[in-house]
Amino acid sequence: MAAVLEFAGVTVRKGRATLLDEIDWTVEEDERWVVLGPNGAGKTTLLQVASAQLHPTTGVAGILEEVLGTVDVFELRPRIGLTSAALAERIPRGEAVRDVVVSASYGVVGRWREDYDDLDHGRALELLEELGVKHLADRTFGTLSEGERKRVQIARALMTDPELLLLDEPAAGLDLGGREDLVSTLSVLAMDADSPATVLVSHHVEEIPPGFTHVLLLRDAQVVAAGLLDQVLTEQNLSETFGMPLVLQHAGGRWSARRRQRRTTIH
Repeated sequence: MAAVLEFAGVTVRKGRATLLDEIDWTVEEDERWVVLGPNGAGKTTLLQVASAQLHPTTGVAGILEEVLGTVDVFELRPRIGLTSAALAERIPRGEAVRDVVVSASYGVVGRWREDYDDLDHGRALELLEELGVKHLADRTFGTLSEGERKRVQIARALMTDPELLLLDEPAAGLDLGGREDLVSTLSVLAMDADSPATVLVSHHVEEIPPGFTHVLLLRDAQVVAAGLLDQVLTEQNLSETFGMPLVLQHAGGRWSARRRQRRTTIH
């Protein structure tokens, strides 16, 4: 089975700061990865490289059997579905939801003079229906709730039938209900054999959808551990990743974590 991502010694430096440090990582086409780590660990930088938005300073980044730096990124990027806060900020708030999704066909944000056929519009509506927001197709993006915007962005990311789906903190800013709705949606996608290889970035184990198979733990721009979710996501590895003693629980297909309380003695 072909690897959709194959990083070898990927390092990213900006000035004196090292944002990624010698990252070795492989993602196969049938895998669903979650990337966990504290703020500043390098998670977003990792996704920027994986989405062909950023070249490594050193090392080799293989994406969809192409090598970053030797391929036209404008041909590579349409093969990758991406959701991120930075991309969401670029979406015009007055844009109709159906246009937010369909415009991904041309890799643009905001419709202008592109020409879309009935198949394009039909696919956009099908994706909105799959994600439970078809009834919002004629609403403007700026009138949606945060949870609705997240679903529309995922529909947009899937518009080009990508070979790789990258989700950068998709549950950020959601309330409990919105988060649970999104996790449920992502779980359905993860369990669909026809869905693309997926990488989800998060700070929280509670946001890992059932159906995800692998985890990459990052701290200080380096890999703490990587591999099968059930084997790698342990209290020891998670505590090392976040720099504090943590209690990790797994029940009903979902994960949760909290700080381990110190025992106190009353005299």
